[in-house]
Amino acid sequence: MSWQEEIENILNKDPAAHNWLEVVLCYPGFHAVCIHRIAHWLWQRKLVVLARFLSHFTRLITGIEIHPGAKLGKRVFIDHGMGVVIGETAEIGDDVVLYQGVTLGGGAAARKGAQTRGTKRHPTVGCGVVVGSGAEIQGPIYVGNNVQVASGSIVLKDVPDNCVVVGVPGRVIYQNGQRIKEEVPDIEAEAIKSLKDHIVKLEAGFSKFMSQQEAPSPGYQDEPATKPACETNGSIDPVDMFLHGAGI
Repeated sequence: MSWQEEIENILNKDPAAHNWLEVVLCYPGFHAVCIHRIAHWLWQRKLVVLARFLSHFTRLITGIEIHPGAKLGKRVFIDHGMGVVIGETAEIGDDVVLYQGVTLGGGAAARKGAQTRGTKRHPTVGCGVVVGSGAEIQGPIYVGNNVQVASGSIVLKDVPDNCVVVGVPGRVIYQNGQRIKEEVPDIEAEAIKSLKDHIVKLEAGFSKFMSQQEAPSPGYQDEPATKPACETNGSIDPVDMFLHGAGI
């Protein structure tokens, strides 16, 4: 793959990129990917120390750490990139976008130390995947093609193709454009929903009690005890917005 193709890919995907010179001089993700391809070439030829040194140098100047053993596909775009970490046995497909702070890590098995050396410890990411800022994908799992991982998510298990993943731990909420009903509910979201429903009932009971204490004036009509659940002073209720994002 040519560096020209890398540059054109960034110009196509990033509206902040204006010309090829800006990409070459000012995009740390471009620098990290290009230098990694050299480091990976050295790694494949058993020049381990030289490959690691080149990777370390790239980390110093870009803030992006890509182990030279990692396999990157074509047109991988690391946007901004500060804090991105890609482990030794990670594999990334074509047309993948990673934002700042993304970790493709080793998961719990890697903490066993030297006994896991030479084994698959890091994720395999398919083609067309977008991973939001601060997200973590851990362990030797597979993330399918055309998956979107929301910012801040922690993905610990395989993800099929054409999905949207959110949350901690990451869960699929959409697949092939359709909302997924989870077998295991989001306990925190369920608890918040239960508390909210209880508060609504208390407010309705209190409003009814107060209306019984005061005689209505002529022509007076009782207002609804509560406002629509989705509105608070004309704006979207943040609790409902959270529950909608959780699929509840």
